[in-house]
Amino acid sequence: MLMIIITVLVVFIIAVYVFMQQSKFGKPPAGQRLETIQSSPNYRDDKFQNQRPTPDLTDGANYYSVLKDFIFNKSKRSIPAVSLPSKKTNLFTLDPEKNVLVWFGHSSYFMQVDGKKILVDPVLSGSASPLKFTTKSFAGSDIYTTDDIPAIDYLFISHDHWDHLDHDTVLKLKPKIKKIITGLGTGAHLEHWGFDQKIIIEKDWNEEVILDEGFVVNTVPARHFSGRSFKRQQAIWLSFVLRTPTIKIFIGGDSGYDSHFSAIGNQFGPFDLAILECGQYNKSWKHIHMMPEELIQAALDLKAEKLIPVHWAKFTLALHSWDEPIIRVTEEAKRKNFPVIHPMIGEEVDLENPQNKTAWWKGID
Repeated sequence: MLMIIITVLVVFIIAVYVFMQQSKFGKPPAGQRLETIQSSPNYRDDKFQNQRPTPDLTDGANYYSVLKDFIFNKSKRSIPAVSLPSKKTNLFTLDPEKNVLVWFGHSSYFMQVDGKKILVDPVLSGSASPLKFTTKSFAGSDIYTTDDIPAIDYLFISHDHWDHLDHDTVLKLKPKIKKIITGLGTGAHLEHWGFDQKIIIEKDWNEEVILDEGFVVNTVPARHFSGRSFKRQQAIWLSFVLRTPTIKIFIGGDSGYDSHFSAIGNQFGPFDLAILECGQYNKSWKHIHMMPEELIQAALDLKAEKLIPVHWAKFTLALHSWDEPIIRVTEEAKRKNFPVIHPMIGEEVDLENPQNKTAWWKGID
């Protein structure tokens, strides 16, 4: 019996090892890239670190209890019972003079700003996992494919998690992408997938890049982590301050709430718009994902005029109901009299004068 158990265990370990050799897992940094990483002030003890100590789990939780809750105590409404409503905007026929945003669900969205076409964390393959039958997108949330995306001037990748950096999506978009702006270390994955090193701009926190005349991006801290396999925090996670000739936008990556929002607001604010993650939270991991009410405080800290909440309405990565994030953040916004824009998936948002047309999630079980 012991030999059978050992044999099964060995076979399992070999199978996992072989599975993880697939290209979609990317590559760890090496060579000159690794030397640059190791010289970063944010890299210590063989990994990138947050600005303050950030435990993965809090309030006495452990990985066993979290996994048990996810399997047995997940909300019955974690997935919508019906197909989500949507409105498909043709991105090829947009008025080139307009500044617009189109959200694809979760943290994926397209922007056209001052003539430049921008894409953020695109995940359009129907899944946010190395196992396609898990973490599948909600019915109705995948109305866009890579064929619907025009040529992209700037692709922003906030970090290398599967729900932000999707192998299948970026591979299909490769011929359309002119520049990629991402965190130090993530370029190793992209080069492994055949992207030209010349178009990849990898930066640490607190660096500035002049993209084109009038277009400047500053990379700023977030409170999170990174990793596509067992070894974590080999690439840095970040957010972006995007300044164009007519607008200033905070492009938020995943982040727990902390003092970095007020520091960014003091240095770069005010912002015309903040785009912040809202969803996939839990009190047991509150340091790496904001609770919905914290979004409003983060937006205030940033000195933002308006907020668009993302990171919801596409995947189940936490225990809450699928629509709980938007319900809670809009209730908090009402209490604090702060404007929140909540477009339907695929709906065109006029960035010059964003308006809410409907609370589209209401009435969906």
